[in-house]
Amino acid sequence: MEIAVVDDEKMIREHICDLIEEQQPGNHIEACVTGEALLASGKRFDIVFLDIQMEGMNGIEAAKKLREQQEDTVLVFITGRKDHVFDALDLYAFQYLLKPIDEDKFAEVLERAVREGRRKKERRVLFIKSRNLTLDQSEILYIESRAKKVEIHTVRQTVEIYAAMDELEGQLGEEFYRCHRAYIVNMDCITEYDNESITLTNGDRVHLTKKKYGEFVKTYMWHLQNGGVSGV
Repeated sequence: MEIAVVDDEKMIREHICDLIEEQQPGNHIEACVTGEALLASGKRFDIVFLDIQMEGMNGIEAAKKLREQQEDTVLVFITGRKDHVFDALDLYAFQYLLKPIDEDKFAEVLERAVREGRRKKERRVLFIKSRNLTLDQSEILYIESRAKKVEIHTVRQTVEIYAAMDELEGQLGEEFYRCHRAYIVNMDCITEYDNESITLTNGDRVHLTKKKYGEFVKTYMWHLQNGGVSGV
């Protein structure tokens, strides 16, 4: 799972990262010093541990912006004060932990957060506002940019919409990879690849940018090793 730890205090940030690695090994953990850094990463996180009182953008503000981009992220606020609890509830926070961190309590919350994150990943959807259409992300094979339009190729149909690839990429789960400026592929639907193209389960081939080949292979291997599905 993709987990972010956001806290401007280095000791606390590193302590939380260490606890996650000890208690739930095998996840990908990204540490951020500020809320701005979290949002600027552009990554989709399954779980975010977020300090509330930070320099610059505080945790509540960062969470509001994150919710606009990633509605299904499991949010766990970490703070030294109790007076933000209602703000946290308004943002559908999963848990509100107080500093100093109690390791037993953290282990309990982390285990439940991981379960919740996995449950949400089982059926993650892509909502197309312009069409009031909801697509099951697991059924999306790939997305193709054609001038000002985008074609979403699924196992059942091809949906044509006006949208920006960057916007769609930000809404998709970690199983999707931007292999070319005009293509995003579902790594669970890959059957074959070389240094120029990727073949999907329906037989369609899409372009793979040569300069991204090494990064793609590394990302795809990590995906398979961490619970991804091979279409081969």
